[in-house]
Order: sequence, then C-alpha cells, then structure tokens
Amino acid sequence: MKEVTEDSSWNLYWTDLSISIERAKDMKRYQKVNHFPGMTEICRKDLLARNLNRMLKLFPKDYNFFPKTWCFPADHGDAIAYSKIRRAKTYIIKPDTGCQGRGIYLTKNLKDIKPSERMICQVYISKPYLIDGYKFDLRIYTLITSCDPLRIYVYNDGLARFATSRYKEPTGHNTSNVFMHLTNYAVNKHSRMYIVDEEIGSKRSIIISKISTLLKWLRVNNINVDELWNKIDEIIIKTILAAQPVLKHSYRTCFSTHDRTNACFELLGFDILLDWKLRPYLLEVNHSPSFHTDAQIDKDVKESLLNDTFEMLNLQQCDKKKIIEEDRRRVRDRLLQGVILKDFSSNNDNTMIGLLKSEKNEQDYIERQFKWEDDHVGNFRRIYPSIGDDKYQQFFKQNGTTVFQETAASRAREEASKVHKEENEIKIKEQENKRTNGKSYEQKPIPESPNVRQKNNNNKRLENKSFTYFKNIIPQRPLPKNSNKVLSSFEPEIISESEERERITALAQRDFLLRSYGILEQIYMAMKQNGTLRDKDVKKYGVYGRLALKNEKNLFPQKVHRSACQEAMLNHHNHHNCHERRLNHCS
Repeated sequence: MKEVTEDSSWNLYWTDLSISIERAKDMKRYQKVNHFPGMTEICRKDLLARNLNRMLKLFPKDYNFFPKTWCFPADHGDAIAYSKIRRAKTYIIKPDTGCQGRGIYLTKNLKDIKPSERMICQVYISKPYLIDGYKFDLRIYTLITSCDPLRIYVYNDGLARFATSRYKEPTGHNTSNVFMHLTNYAVNKHSRMYIVDEEIGSKRSIIISKISTLLKWLRVNNINVDELWNKIDEIIIKTILAAQPVLKHSYRTCFSTHDRTNACFELLGFDILLDWKLRPYLLEVNHSPSFHTDAQIDKDVKESLLNDTFEMLNLQQCDKKKIIEEDRRRVRDRLLQGVILKDFSSNNDNTMIGLLKSEKNEQDYIERQFKWEDDHVGNFRRIYPSIGDDKYQQFFKQNGTTVFQETAASRAREEASKVHKEENEIKIKEQENKRTNGKSYEQKPIPESPNVRQKNNNNKRLENKSFTYFKNIIPQRPLPKNSNKVLSSFEPEIISESEERERITALAQRDFLLRSYGILEQIYMAMKQNGTLRDKDVKKYGVYGRLALKNEKNLFPQKVHRSACQEAMLNHHNHHNCHERRLNHCS
C-alpha cells in the first residue's frame, strides 16, 4: 500500500471523520472506506443513549448493561426528578460529542448544571472493580466487515487502562480528582503517578490467548474468565444490533452497485467497565480509536491489530482494471438503451440468463469473502454469526416504525428543550434588569380584560413596567369595550365622523398636489410617447395632453396653476358639503 491523493484511483479511504453521503455515492465498485454511513447511531454519546434507551423499553431484561443515562437539555426534568428520589447518587457529565476525556466532570447536585447545555448525564458507578486499589476500564477492539449480512469480530488483545490515583468513593471533596475517577489515557498521562510498565503500569495488555497480568489477577481471585468474556461479547453484539436497521438501510442506499466487494468496514473501540460484582457495563463506543504508539505496549497491540485487519479485508480480491472496463460498458449500454430496447423481445431469454448469472456471481463473491475471513482470522474471533446466535433474532424484529417513532419523539424533545431554553433566557434577562435598575418589583399577571382597573396608582405604575416587558414578547391587541360581543370580519364597523373628515381632507390634499405639480400630465405624455394609450383613453384623458402642451409653451402658467388650485378647492368644498348633507340625512 502507498499513500495517494483523492484524485487518483485509490483502493482504500481511511479517515477519522464520519463518512458523508456525497463521499459514499462517489465511490467506485472496487473502493473501500473505513466507516459505515449511519455508524454515528452508536458512536455519538447522545445517539447511543437514545438508541439503548429505546431498546431498553422494548427488551428491558436484555438491554440493562449501561448506566442510566439522560440527554440534556431534553431530559433535564426527568434527571432532576430522579436525583430528588435518590439523593446519594453521583452523576458523571459528558459533552455529547466529546472525546479523550475533555469536558467530563462529576457532580452530586444536578441543579448546578445549566439546563440549556447539551450534555450527557449518567449515573456514576461508584463501586467499580479494583485491581491493586485502582479503577480501570477495558478497551475492546471490534471489527465489522459486513452489515448485511452482519459479521462481527472481536480482537483477542486489548488494553486495560488504569487511573493513576487510588480509588475512593466520590464525596464532596474528591469529585474534582480526574486522576482517580477517569481512566482515559489522554487524562492520566499528565499525572506524575503515571507508570509505564507492562506488569504494573497504568496501561496493560488483556491478551486472552496468553496469560497477561490482568488474567492472572482474575484467575488468582477465582473468577470465571470465559463467562466474563461471553458477557462482554453479548454487550458488543446487542449494541451493534441497536443500530443495525439504520446501518443496513444506509448501506443499501449508498452502495447499491457494490457487487464485487464490501464498500465499508469499521474498526470500533468499546469501553467496558466492571463493577464490584464483575458485571460489565458499556461506557461508550469510539468510531476512531487512537492508534498512537506512545509506548511499546501500544505498538505491540495496535500494529498487530491493524495487520490482521488489513489481512481480513482482502483488498487484492478486486481486479481494478476489469471493474473499470465493466463500468464503462454499463455507461455505454445506458446510452444505447433505446437501440437495445427494440431487440429486447428477441433477446429476452438472453437477458434473463444474464441477470441470473450476475446474481450467482454476487452470491459466489459473498461466500468467497466469508471463507477468506475464516481462513485469515488472525488474532480475531468471530462472535456473530456463531453457535447459539438464535437468541439474538428477536432483536432484529425492531421494525423501522419503532426507529422512526423514536426519531419523532426526539424531535419533540428538541422542541421542548428550545422552549425551555427560551424561558431560562427570559428569566436571566429579567434578573439582569433587576440588578441594573437596583429595584426589585413583583411581576403580576397581565389582566385578560381591559375593564379591570387598578385601585392603587403605585401598583398601576409597576404593572405598566411588567406589561411593557412582556409586550415585546407577546404583542397584545386591545379588545373593544363590549367584550361580550363576538367580532366578525364580515360585519361593517361604525364609521367615525372625525376619521372620515380626516380621510376626505387627505384625499383633497393629495389631489391638489397631483394637479399642482402636473404629475397626471407627465404620466399621460409618457404613455402617449410609448404608445400604450388606447383610443378610448385619449378621448377620456385628452385634457391632460392639452394641459401638458400649454405648460411646454409657457402659455399663461399662473392662470393654469390658479385654475387647477381653484378647481381642486372647489371639488373639495362640494365634496365636503355633500358628505355633511349625507350625514344629516342618516341622523
């Protein structure tokens, strides 16, 4: 393998970011990428929590392998209610899309958390299993070579990551000690107590095929290691099955033409924590686990992991030149589709034979690939499909409606969180206004009826302040005095005499301005020059043309101006007298 640019005809695209739909659709049939579209369903902390909570409602006895989790701000109220009942619990707060331990902290009081923040809240496992008095977790590497049909492999080697301070149950004084409560390598490598040693160090191997220090400890303490690994394997399978409908649908949509090779594979890092009863809990799933080799133990584990992964992928199975030639022939056949359709009836049998051959070739490819994986498994072990996997068939029955119903519910939670956030912002602004003004006053509810009168002028002044504050948020429309009567837009309202006078005066003033500045004459002449006037328009509005000619020749300008003014005032006077007579008649 050699590194090339994106413009070249590459075989493998390796990225630490999630694959976009555009990238997936532009891929050729011989190309692979190291992520499945839709894998964020279990690799993002918030989506993992929602999917596992959804599966917990469907299968409560099978999906109880993760700590109780809430997504803030949508589930903030549920978490607060839970904390009031169980006051002794400690909670760990994480960013919804964070990594490497950034932004993680412990708290015993959820009221200290801002309700508008996007965070993940989990019940902290306060009694973990300890080795030499230190808390640790397990990094389990999992390879998915196909999502339809699903094939999952687990690497027999991994890393046990230890905290660097001796563990004590969280209290109000030690919750800020990240070297005691967090096992992330990115956090503990900055501790002065970090030890680099394969036997007693802060990072140790968990080789299953050999006797590692971790397995020695477990067997010395009479712990059934095989049963423990079976439980961890079940957690990995059930977690992936929670996202399998989305993975399958996304893959079929994006890679409908990949018939010679699997377009995607995924190398995941599962973080597992053991409690004091040796019950495994899933903490999170990493879609781009670190492959840095800061120590010799990293180099030993991760280099062999990547070598075995590339061996299983079988990148040389595709004949790139042959596939490129087939794609060109397909394009040529589509362009000549009209010519081919004429002879379709005569070649119908040949077409059906060709389709059957292509289906058989695809099935043969799948069988060959699966046989290749079994023969080149290396240090991996296949956990699905395997003997006794019938117990997982019930989890495939989570139909698409369940997923989409949960999606609709998540949208509703998002809307509720937005409303909650806006209410909190209003309260914060209100408190700031109180501090800046130096006056504290009590806001009273806005009266629904305008007939309610204030008895005290001081209270009225305070009500006006609060009313103007809320007026900017919810505009109020005053109701008529007779509020019992239902208003209808189809009934004419009573004409106010003063408003009618103002309207007539304004109309007369507008008419006076139009005539005095000769605007009508200019419009008439412009339309006449453009040829947009009809014969009946010339007969009806010809007077404006004659007035315009008089203005151009400067004949009696004062007389024209005076006659126009007099005519406007006369029309206004007659109109006003007529309106007064009409009002008297009505009364």
